[in-house]
Amino acid sequence: MSTLAHTMMTTARSAESGLAGPTGDLDRYPYAEAPSADRVVAPAWEGMEQDLGRVGRRAAGNRGRGLHGQLVQQLGQMIVSGDLGADRPLVPEEIGQRFEVSRTVVRESLRVLEAKGLVSARPNVGTRVRPVSDWNLLDPDIIEWRAFGPQRDDQRRELSELRWTIEPLAARLAAGHGREEVQQRLADMVEIMGHALAQGDSITFSRADAEFHSLLIQVAGNRMLEHLSGIVSAALQVSGGPVTGCDRPNEASLVHHSRIVDALATGDGPGAEAAMRQLLTVHPEVERVVPAPREH
Repeated sequence: MSTLAHTMMTTARSAESGLAGPTGDLDRYPYAEAPSADRVVAPAWEGMEQDLGRVGRRAAGNRGRGLHGQLVQQLGQMIVSGDLGADRPLVPEEIGQRFEVSRTVVRESLRVLEAKGLVSARPNVGTRVRPVSDWNLLDPDIIEWRAFGPQRDDQRRELSELRWTIEPLAARLAAGHGREEVQQRLADMVEIMGHALAQGDSITFSRADAEFHSLLIQVAGNRMLEHLSGIVSAALQVSGGPVTGCDRPNEASLVHHSRIVDALATGDGPGAEAAMRQLLTVHPEVERVVPAPREH
């Protein structure tokens, strides 16, 4: 698991662990809250998925467990898609009734969503959806939900722009911190990608590709960059159509991965950086989204 993903999961677990705290802490999510005449009417749940057993199947390896994880997935998608608008009240009792889950499951789920910046709970106000500016947009779950929702085009563009910022620099730095075992692992990933491409196995190609890019960032020797490796992993894993050559297995993508490995083996930082830029422009759409930096 990437450092960023681990950090986010730790945050989520910390939020969940609060369930063992004092009753007063639990009551931050007032279960019996009911909208009064002067309040914004709570969102209707008509048309929403009620069978939580079918919720979140698009997300490989749902990061939560059981009903709790599935409810987090469903509510998160609804918030990010705009079905639950900013500053709208979330009445735990209504959520529990709609999705036929217990009071504890609702509270656990709201705690995780609060840790992600999606909701807030305040005395005498209740639980409400927070504006986009408050969301943790680097959270892998939120990246995934945005990629599946109405904001998918913006999410793809923003991820592409971040990769253009992170990965060429990481490739240059990695050339100066390369270790033989790491270089061999990167070469192994390229070999796996080659076999997968020949067999038309896009899943294996994608997994090897994700490990290649994550490992490259981690070996760059910059801890701050390492914390951003989860962004790249999320960018490679979400669906919604190809943004870069890495999203679609092809010979050109494979060639550029090989060139990166060769540059790292010889300690050629500028060469590794240039090869990464070429990799990120395999798909012509990228040049219109993020123009390649000028060479000096």
